[in-house]
Amino acid sequence: MKKENNVTRRTFLKTSAVAGAVGVIGTGSAGILTSCSGGAKKGSGANVPLKEPGSYYVPELVDLATDGQELKAGVVGCGGRGSGAALDFLNAGNGVTITALGDVFQDRVDGLANRLKEEKGIDIPAEKRFVGLDAYKQVIDSDIDVLIDCTPPFFRPEHFRYAVEKNKHCFLEKPICVCPVGYRTIMAAARQAQAKNLRVVTGTQRHHQRCYVESYQQIMNGAIGEITGGIVYWNQSMLWYRERQPQWNDFEFMVRDWVNWKWLSGDHIVEQHVHNIDVFTWFSGLRPVSAVGFGSRQRRVTGDQYDNFSIDFTMENGIHLHSMCRQIDGCANNVSEFVQGTKGYWTSDGGCRIVDNSGNEIWKFDYDAEKANFQQTNPYTLEHVNLINCIRGNMPIEQASETAIANMAAIMGRESAYTGQVTTWDAMTASTLDYEPADLNMGKMDMSGFTVPVPGSAK
Repeated sequence: MKKENNVTRRTFLKTSAVAGAVGVIGTGSAGILTSCSGGAKKGSGANVPLKEPGSYYVPELVDLATDGQELKAGVVGCGGRGSGAALDFLNAGNGVTITALGDVFQDRVDGLANRLKEEKGIDIPAEKRFVGLDAYKQVIDSDIDVLIDCTPPFFRPEHFRYAVEKNKHCFLEKPICVCPVGYRTIMAAARQAQAKNLRVVTGTQRHHQRCYVESYQQIMNGAIGEITGGIVYWNQSMLWYRERQPQWNDFEFMVRDWVNWKWLSGDHIVEQHVHNIDVFTWFSGLRPVSAVGFGSRQRRVTGDQYDNFSIDFTMENGIHLHSMCRQIDGCANNVSEFVQGTKGYWTSDGGCRIVDNSGNEIWKFDYDAEKANFQQTNPYTLEHVNLINCIRGNMPIEQASETAIANMAAIMGRESAYTGQVTTWDAMTASTLDYEPADLNMGKMDMSGFTVPVPGSAK
């Protein structure tokens, strides 16, 4: 880092007040934990832990799940991510299989069924291939143990609610909701899952990526001191889109092109950038109190959402998180996170590493050692290794309520950019804002309401 940046940061730290102990959210298993953090004694170079070892969750990221009870999974949402998650589940351990598939489109179901047969020798019979808006119920009711839900995010809350009602363990791809109504559904189902001792893992795969997990442990051990702020990025080229085909009705066009429609994806700040926001809420243990930001649509081809956002979050103890995401060709790209502390900073840019206030790199994750010591380094597979181990070992894990924190933060940022107004945690979590179309069906829909938001407008 350039010297002038270090000087600026040190000057900022000398003139900034940071609140002391704050409530923090546990990673996945036990809900709320309490911070024991305190600043280091003046003149002391020793690390003062932000949280004591054993008071926070660290997954055991082994190559393969321990053998145990046979587990049958059903996949709802059989597109690219659903197909990937299905194979990740099968690669995560022995004695696991997939017995049912569901999607709103027959070709998606058959496509995954064919792939499972060709690559894994698993034959999904016709009577276990379900199609339609209620396919998720048929999959869940088909004698499975685990639901793998990888539909467009809009559908996730109701699927999770029904799966918990039917006592199924769940893997939920991120994001897990697109609006406040969905958020509250997720939170209610998460509480029921905890009460029923159901295991829930979400697709925020950095929680199962060894470099991030070890970074989290370093920060909890006080390696960067008290956290004073951060910046998170997901800037990339334009994402995929589908041109409308003559045979597609309104519903089919939007769902096949789902990543470009607000009601289905939540916009890319929710659908994709939630990963980076999640890293900061995970590492800091803080929720945002308010958000103010802006965004716009410059180059997107289909859909009704933005292609760039810039959001300033004020967190519970007064520190700030800057969030930036963009999907436009020909621009500077950066997908990383930066967390500033009183003693230095952590970043994932250029590999997970810690740099002190003098510019010295004092820790870096050893990627070569990981490759030498582990056969499985894919966090998408390690998610399922951990889920299977928790089920077989009767160990609690419930990540939906934690993922919902980052998810709601992204929703706050999106709505601030759409409206031009400040949004708050309290107002958004209580909001009646519901992204479900009034005429949701699998055919013709009223497309007039799907318009690009204009901040500061009369409407």
